Amino acid sequence: MSETKAERIPAAERREQILDAAARVFGERGYAGATTDQVAQVAGISQPYVVRMFGSKEKLFNEVLDRAGQRLETQFRAAVAEAEQQGLSGKARNEFLGLAYLDLVEEGGIVLPLMQAFLLGHDPAIGSNARDGFIRMYRVLRDDAGLGAEGANDFLARGMLINTLLTMRMADLYDANTDARELIDDACGSKATIMLDATKAGL
Repeated sequence: MSETKAERIPAAERREQILDAAARVFGERGYAGATTDQVAQVAGISQPYVVRMFGSKEKLFNEVLDRAGQRLETQFRAAVAEAEQQGLSGKARNEFLGLAYLDLVEEGGIVLPLMQAFLLGHDPAIGSNARDGFIRMYRVLRDDAGLGAEGANDFLARGMLINTLLTMRMADLYDANTDARELIDDACGSKATIMLDATKAGL
């Protein structure tokens, strides 16, 4: 696709298109294995256009990470507001937030980029950004959701279990392995089918 044609699409829309493509490429190939050229190919635009918009692979990855964090925060805040309207508290509120997270997982572009970011904790720029984002989520869960420190820790631990099961493609064993099925059903409850669908869709 020519650069001129690419620029006919509004910049904001093009930016989201590139970020969607980058989330997929980084999620599948990891940070080290991904290139801006691969992102450009998936987005259907030229590689120089990607570089011109984001500057570098590192900045592009951090943008993907920031967007994933913002989507999580928005989803959790909306779920907290709805839980308050329904008068949910304690375990019921925790489970409601968990279902909200699984709904976001179903949309895609969240789990794999986040897991790649967690693996880059040693990286000066990406690691710092990943830690800041994780702390923000912890504060939202602890303070805004009212889960407290212990509840927030339990929630994040279950979330990491779900992420691990997803990235390992444990759902591939769902029909053939009773232990895998038990793990998924316990982690996801009534939303277990979301993990199955997300795995089939490549997250």
